[in-house]
Amino acid sequence: MYATQADMEVRFGVREVLALTDRDNQGEIDAHVLNQALEDASGEADAYLAGRYQVPLASAPRFLVGVVCDIARYRLCGAEANTTDDISERFRNAVDFLKLAANGKVQLGVLPSGGEVVVDNTVQMLGGGRVFGRDGGSW
Repeated sequence: MYATQADMEVRFGVREVLALTDRDNQGEIDAHVLNQALEDASGEADAYLAGRYQVPLASAPRFLVGVVCDIARYRLCGAEANTTDDISERFRNAVDFLKLAANGKVQLGVLPSGGEVVVDNTVQMLGGGRVFGRDGGSW
């Protein structure tokens, strides 16, 4: 899974995660229901990314965690929890992002083989000499 219960709680709050998962009215987040939704959402992400990347990704880029949370949230809505415009829009945006990633129009920060991208064009700062001395004149 690319996301956890803690990721969902941070993004949407405990109260909303409870409302989305407590199907038996026990007053507690149903970890089984939530984990199933997160697994399904991760699988959906993998389905889009499989044409370009080796899935499942060894380490999920941070942005992908949010995408999976948005998909899981949308999938948890049903008869008990109504889908709002915000939930639907975030789901559509998540799927659009996955399509862009699958087509290579955005990068996830990992290589198609699954390894991390190593950047070799880092910025280097070199200090120059002094332009002015203590006496106010130039060197």
